[in-house]
Amino acid sequence: MAPARTPHLRRIPPRFSLFLALFHVFHLCHGEEQVPLILWTSEGTPMPSQSAPPAGHIVEQQQLSAYLEKVLNVGPKNVVLFLQDKMSIEDFTMYGGAFGNKQDSVYPNLESALRSSSSALVLPSVSWPSSNAVLAQIQDHLETSPLYMDPETLSQLRLNASSPALLVFRLSYGNGADLLSAKDILSENDEVIGQVMSIMKTQAVPFTAVYTALRPSRGAASAAWEAGVGGGRSLLQARDRYREKERERERQRKVKNRAGIYAPVEFKEGEETCILLWAKGLSVSILRSGRWEKHDLTNTTFGEGVSPKLHGSSCDRTRARLVLNYENVLDHRSFKLIFVMSQRFYKVSARRWFTLDVVELEYDGTKATFNGSRHIYAPAEYSYRCESVTNFRWPQLVPRSSKDPANQWRVSFQDIQIQGFNVSGRDFSYASDCAGFFSPGIWMGLMTSLLMVLVLTYGLHMIMQLRTMDRFDDPKGPAISVPQTE
Repeated sequence: MAPARTPHLRRIPPRFSLFLALFHVFHLCHGEEQVPLILWTSEGTPMPSQSAPPAGHIVEQQQLSAYLEKVLNVGPKNVVLFLQDKMSIEDFTMYGGAFGNKQDSVYPNLESALRSSSSALVLPSVSWPSSNAVLAQIQDHLETSPLYMDPETLSQLRLNASSPALLVFRLSYGNGADLLSAKDILSENDEVIGQVMSIMKTQAVPFTAVYTALRPSRGAASAAWEAGVGGGRSLLQARDRYREKERERERQRKVKNRAGIYAPVEFKEGEETCILLWAKGLSVSILRSGRWEKHDLTNTTFGEGVSPKLHGSSCDRTRARLVLNYENVLDHRSFKLIFVMSQRFYKVSARRWFTLDVVELEYDGTKATFNGSRHIYAPAEYSYRCESVTNFRWPQLVPRSSKDPANQWRVSFQDIQIQGFNVSGRDFSYASDCAGFFSPGIWMGLMTSLLMVLVLTYGLHMIMQLRTMDRFDDPKGPAISVPQTE
């Protein structure tokens, strides 16, 4: 009698469990050297139909590439990859409620995601080397670098359906006396999946989700089952740190609300917001008669009830231009502060970046141009933030030429954040900060440590050069006679 074929691409009805199908295949092929792979799309986004492999068949790398390529060619370009350290079919049969005890299942969020999905692809047996290359295959197909995320970071990121993104969530799998049992760890991982699915649902962006592992857990699941709950010190500390960060975020949000932080400048193209700008301070200064005359633009740009004039602004997929129009600035009837941004794909980093190409001051028919593309840049999916952007103190803005009128001006942007692409709503995406790794304090510490190491090395060298006498005087014997030649 021919073995029954297990459908691997199908609509998951609520009354059936994914894990019963996995348990059935487990009897037909041993799972020690294979890793399961589960793929599904967001609700209302169907996947193309694909022929299911025979029951017990091990999916090799070439066949897996064909599956992924067909899904990614037609499906959403935002891919969420849950990459666990270890996973085997035993994890689902032992902890997935495959024996009827569904209340003990550690995968309620995963099952819920599969039930709400329009279609799902389940491959119970993917060869180990092939599963290890899933990340590279998706990255090559999307032509974008992976973003390693956690739920907190994802909540600050704004995705765009037209721009590909590869979001990677690393999930642990531990075993031993100092870690939680496999069941508790898998339950924690399922909670992460549930949080991510909730955040993605609120963003209303179609996506493709993949759940797999780097290597098989083999006997780790059975060992963890026998060992029971371990000490759990490391993961409990990580969970406490996560909760502490959540409390800190809530405290900062309340402080911000009390302080009355104003909203950013928002430019819309039609009904869609495409440029956001926020700054704690905007000011310009001009050199006249050997003195710098300063004008603060903050109060006329930001604040409750303030609506700056933005005529002349524009945006599209590759270029963005924000024009802030003012009147009577430093005795100039017409004054414009212009931000020009662009984005492009860089093959070296395999991702898209946006740059603030120029900042222009246009006043009474004269234009002063500052170049900022060398220092002001960020990934296209992010916003850019910096504590201070100026052209005179640690300058990030440089006059275009020595004869440009910009040499007579000073511009200062304090605590500025700007985004000209992939804007979703009125919230900034995750910020790429301009702060460098080597701050003055770090340099001082490194130089002091280097000086101390040099002094210690010199002292050790001197001690090693000391020589003891090789002859000693005996008071009871004749005196030692040392020839002058020695």
